[in-house]
Amino acid sequence: MDATTLSAGIVPVRHFGRERRYLLLRAYNYWDFPKGLVEEDEQPLHAALRELGEETGLRDAELRWGGQYRETEVYGRGKVARYYVAACERGEVFLPVNAALGRAEHHEFRWLSCAAAAALLVARLQAVLAWADTVSAD
Repeated sequence: MDATTLSAGIVPVRHFGRERRYLLLRAYNYWDFPKGLVEEDEQPLHAALRELGEETGLRDAELRWGGQYRETEVYGRGKVARYYVAACERGEVFLPVNAALGRAEHHEFRWLSCAAAAALLVARLQAVLAWADTVSAD
């Protein structure tokens, strides 16, 4: 890869009865999974789990499907986002205040079916969701 900025995130999965749903976060009009920049000397998976906790309050993520991941193509100004899939069956989602911003990073969260989530995501994230839906199929 040429000079890129790596972000890492989690595609949170939770069962509601027999239905698998995925957690999306909204910042303004943009929907995404919890993610953030990988800090210097930080492993991407650690960054992804850290960001999940910081952005949603969820700290009990289960990596049932191992450490496999899917990366987006390069977007923006040399950005790449790497996503892992984790079961997040426990814990209540909340949107904590980011101390640096003085407010929550996101405006809303939703647990959505694959189809409903795909309708809100941009194409590069639809590909991540389709992959995660295949990976997390029981």
